[in-house]
Amino acid sequence: MPMSERLSPQKAAQILRGASVVFARDGYGGASMSRIALEAGVSKGTLYNYFPGKAELFSAYVEEECAKNLHLIFQAPDAEEEPAEMLARIARRMLHLLLSDIGITIYRVVIAEAEKFPHIALSFFEAGPARAIRYLADGLREQVRRDRMNVPDPEFAAEQFFALCQTRLAFLCRLRIKMTPSTEEIDRIVDGSVRIFLNTYGIGGRNAKQSSSTNET
Repeated sequence: MPMSERLSPQKAAQILRGASVVFARDGYGGASMSRIALEAGVSKGTLYNYFPGKAELFSAYVEEECAKNLHLIFQAPDAEEEPAEMLARIARRMLHLLLSDIGITIYRVVIAEAEKFPHIALSFFEAGPARAIRYLADGLREQVRRDRMNVPDPEFAAEQFFALCQTRLAFLCRLRIKMTPSTEEIDRIVDGSVRIFLNTYGIGGRNAKQSSSTNET
């Protein structure tokens, strides 16, 4: 029987849960496949049947967490949703992800190990930030198509919006200066980010006025 037919999704999930504990505790460099197998409650042979090495295991762990959480953030967009509603919804869910224990843990592991293990930084970027940027850029294109926004470069605008959303809280939480932001603090960041973004890219905003002025000349 081919190996792919013998592998169990439940066993893979069990291994990934064990890996998440070890990576969070020991970092990428300090983690070992032996410790991960012990934490997951499987033999090393079983572990290697599913993941040929630590790099592949960490990439799978990050990919699973990012895919699961980004699906919740960008799921089932409402075609009739106004730009401010769409942006506020995405910003609020994105902040809750970034400030969650799993979000903070993955970020800190990647930053700590990026210089020594650049491939894990690339895996994280492609599975998380790059995918989120593409999702939001697609949403911005749809708003442009409906004549609700004026966004010449959707990918760049998406990067700008996510940068706005990380103002103050993300930095403080990643440093563990602040542990549990209040709803009021999150709402303030969301409202301010949406307002600034639409001042530039909303119909009638600064960017739209600049485009109109250029067309007139």
